[in-house]
Amino acid sequence: MRYVINKVTAFRQNATLIWCEQTGQAAVVDPGGGLDRIQDSIVREGVTLCKIILTHGHIDHAGFARELAESHQVPIEGPHRADAFLLENLAKHAEQTGLPHSGVFVPDRWLQEGDVVYVGELRLEVLHCPGHTPGHVAFYLPEHRFALVGDVLFRRAIGRSDFARSNPEHLLQSIREKLLPLGDDITFIPGHGAMSTFGEERVGNPHLR
Repeated sequence: MRYVINKVTAFRQNATLIWCEQTGQAAVVDPGGGLDRIQDSIVREGVTLCKIILTHGHIDHAGFARELAESHQVPIEGPHRADAFLLENLAKHAEQTGLPHSGVFVPDRWLQEGDVVYVGELRLEVLHCPGHTPGHVAFYLPEHRFALVGDVLFRRAIGRSDFARSNPEHLLQSIREKLLPLGDDITFIPGHGAMSTFGEERVGNPHLR
């Protein structure tokens, strides 16, 4: 497994290109913007985009999923169906945030707890982690001790829970019951900011004490 993190949108969102070294098949996680930068990384690494994966429906994570999918003729997988209201209102969120978007869409596949997403030979297990949004999901690669957690958990911070249909109790429950039990050695890419490990956050994150 290899990856490249592209910082996109005014919110410096981590749009991650992840790929299978054996097959060269790749996925982009959360293409909220910066399509030129994302496309450059696809070409530079010499990989073939096979799908787009979404952790949740906020515009800085999903705003340009439609355009990227259409340009490469690939499916969009995720998030959980509970985030449909966010994807249906991308235009409204664009007005509120000042972020551009490429149009409303319905994912080719909604994801739920226990689903598996394949990128070449990479196996990404789906964890439903509500709280930041009701349909937020995270992706866990057990063979690589690696996770992509979107806006659930950050280095020394946690996701916001003051949005419509957010829930602070559910957010902490998702972290404590879904993510941290996977093991202290798990390295993760958050939706924004620097990478960390679950062990570092379990000990050093002030929101988890």
